[in-house]
Amino acid sequence: MTTVTDFLLNRSSEPRLEAPAPDPAALDRAFSCAARAPDHALLRPWRYLVVEGEGLEALGELFASTCANNSDEKEIEKLRRAPLRAPMVIVGIASPRTHPKVPEIEQLMSAAAGMSFVELALQDAGYGVMWRTGAVAYHSSVHAGLGLEEHEQIVGFLYTGTVSASKPAVPRPEVDEFVRHWP
Repeated sequence: MTTVTDFLLNRSSEPRLEAPAPDPAALDRAFSCAARAPDHALLRPWRYLVVEGEGLEALGELFASTCANNSDEKEIEKLRRAPLRAPMVIVGIASPRTHPKVPEIEQLMSAAAGMSFVELALQDAGYGVMWRTGAVAYHSSVHAGLGLEEHEQIVGFLYTGTVSASKPAVPRPEVDEFVRHWP
C-alpha cells in the first residue's frame, strides 16, 4: 500500500473542532488540490466560499432564516449555532456550465470530487473536517444569501479546524458487502 492508501483508510470525519482554523498556506494548497478533480472539458464547474469570524454568525442567521414562522425556537437556535461548531466553514458550490458533451450531472460530480480533495488536503495538513449538508444546503434563501446564481448548487459545508477531542472509530463495511463483479 502507498501512503495515500493508508491515509484514505484512516481518514474520518471529525465533529469536534476548535481554533485554529487552517492557515492561508494550507487553504491555498487545499484549493490547489481541488483544481485537480476530474473535470471533463476543463469547465472548472466549482467555486468555494470561506467563512470565518463574524461570517460564521451571519451564516447561522442565514440558516435560522430558513425556518417557518411556526418553527420551534429550539430548532431555530440549533440552526443559528450550527456554523459555530468550527472556526471555519468552506462552502462548496457547483457552478455548471452549458456544454454539448458534458452533462450537468458530470459537473456536479466534479464539484463534489473537488470538495472531497479539499477535505483530504486539509486532513493531510493536520486539520479536522466534517462535511455537512442538510436542508439548509438546498434552501433558496441560503442560496440567495450566499450569492449563488440560479444555476448553482451547494455541494456541502466543510466545517474545519483543529480536532478538540477524538471520537470512537466508525465501523466500516467489508468490501464484499458493497462490491460485486459483473457479469
